[in-house]
Amino acid sequence: MKIIDLLKQNKLSLSFEVFPPKTESGFESVKTATEEIAKLKPSFMSVTYGAGGGTSKYTLDIAKNIKELYGVPTLAHLTCVSSTKETVRKKIAEIKEAGIENVMALRGDIPAGLENEDRSKWDYKYAIDLISELKTANPEFCLGCACYPEIHPESENQKEDIRRLKEKVDAGCDFITTQMFFDNNLLYNFLYKIREAGITVPVIPGIMPITNANQVDRAIKLSGSFMPQRFKSLVDKFGSEPDSMKQAGIAYATDQIIDLYANNISIVHVYSMNKPDVAEKIQSNLSDILGK
Repeated sequence: MKIIDLLKQNKLSLSFEVFPPKTESGFESVKTATEEIAKLKPSFMSVTYGAGGGTSKYTLDIAKNIKELYGVPTLAHLTCVSSTKETVRKKIAEIKEAGIENVMALRGDIPAGLENEDRSKWDYKYAIDLISELKTANPEFCLGCACYPEIHPESENQKEDIRRLKEKVDAGCDFITTQMFFDNNLLYNFLYKIREAGITVPVIPGIMPITNANQVDRAIKLSGSFMPQRFKSLVDKFGSEPDSMKQAGIAYATDQIIDLYANNISIVHVYSMNKPDVAEKIQSNLSDILGK
C-alpha cells in the first residue's frame, strides 16, 4: 500500500524506522529485530540506506522481507550524494523489481573525505535531483522527502530551508517526514510556516525515543535539535541510571506522540533504532488510543 493512501485514512497509528546491518555477519540479528517490530503491525516501516551507500545492499532485503512475511507496507530509503546516474538507476530498478511502492528520496550525508570536493561535477547534488530521477523512472512511486522542523544544518536560514522544501514537493514528493525534534511547539510553528509557503502535502512527524544519555549528543549532531529544559532535566536526573533513563525516555516520547495526536496528526514515525522492546512499549502505552 502507498503511504499517501494510508495518510488519507486519517487513522491514528504509528510507523517505525529500522536500519540494515553494517556487515553481513550482522544480517540475521537485524532481520530478527525488524521482524519483531513488524509483528506489531505498524502502519508502515521505513528502512534506511547506509551512509554513502555502505549498507545499501541490505536495505531492500530487509524491506522486502517485512513486506512479504508480515504484510507491512515498507518505505525504502534511497540516497544519491556522490552517486553516479548508473548507480542510482540500478538501485531504482532493484526497488521496482522488489515490488516496493514507497521511496524516501534523500541527498544523504556527504561521505567522509569528500566534504571539500567540487560538487558541481556530481550527477546528483541535491535530493531534488533524485526526486526527478525517480519520477521519470516510475511515476507510480509514492515519494517522501525529509525536512527539519528547526533548520537544516547547512541552510542559511529557515526561509531558505522552506523554499528548498517546496521545490522538492513541487518536483513530485507526496509526503514529508521530519527529522527528530523534542519540542512539539517547534513542529506546530514549522507547519504554520510551510502551509503559508504553499506546501500542502501531509507531514509525518519523526520522534526519537532517547533511551540512554549517550544518544543525546548524537541527536543534537544529526539534527541540530533544540533540547527543552524539561528534557534536559530528565537526562540530568536519570541519565546515569540505564533502566530509569530508558523508562523516562520512552515516557517522554509517548507524551510527545499523544500531544501530536491531540493536534490532528494521524501518523507518527518513531525512530525505533532496531529496538523491538522500545517500539512495543511505546505502542503499548498508546494501546487504547490506537485501538490495539
